[in-house]
Amino acid sequence: MTLRKLRQELRPLASPVRARVSQSFFKTGPGEYGAGDRFIGLTVPQIRRLAKQCRQLSLPETKQLLQSPIHEERLLALLILVGKFAAEDDAGRQLLYATYLRNTRFINNWDLVDSSAEHIVGAFLRSCSGASVKRRLVGQKKLALRRSAATTLLKLARSQSLWERRIAIIATFHFIKRGEFAPTLRIGRQLLRDREDLIHKAVGWMLREVGKRDSPTAEKFLRMHYRRMPRTMLRYAIERLPERRRQCYLKGTIN
Repeated sequence: MTLRKLRQELRPLASPVRARVSQSFFKTGPGEYGAGDRFIGLTVPQIRRLAKQCRQLSLPETKQLLQSPIHEERLLALLILVGKFAAEDDAGRQLLYATYLRNTRFINNWDLVDSSAEHIVGAFLRSCSGASVKRRLVGQKKLALRRSAATTLLKLARSQSLWERRIAIIATFHFIKRGEFAPTLRIGRQLLRDREDLIHKAVGWMLREVGKRDSPTAEKFLRMHYRRMPRTMLRYAIERLPERRRQCYLKGTIN
């Protein structure tokens, strides 16, 4: 598969009607978060099928696809990278991770972040600090790797880029799914005062995911910070709680 052939396969799948709907849904108007983005009108299932078929696309051509002005092409490139990452050895994964972080300016909408950050950034950073490393390393080396992973997420969370900040919190979903909640809580604290609604939603969502797996841990965090949380973040975080307890958080009467 070459990039030229891939783009030829995209053309008959395009739908101007879907493209107009997507441009509205993803807020591409002047001053909106997706301002200027272009769509050709592909569905996510179509893009996912193509990603599976095109996993052998070379990395240089995948990077070229990621830098496309077309939203669906960027999503396709990210899904190809996710597939490549899962199949690679440690050295290959490090290269894909570095490629991802060098191209975050093209990962510039919530669906692009949400379909890729946990599977590449989260997976790579956990591999640097998780159980597989603990079996191989001891002492200062193991500690240095854990600190390096935490530093990377904090650097992203402090970025001026909305999308890099969202990458930071969504990347922690990889840790959450494996019962490790500290990265989410650390990045969540960093983003408590963020001004962007898309960050409020993402942090609330990740806190809700922590709560599904460890309610005491999530509620301890909420009790400490809920008065400072933006309303949207709080609503997302407490969505699955019993109604009476949800109302206590919303009214500020939690004990």
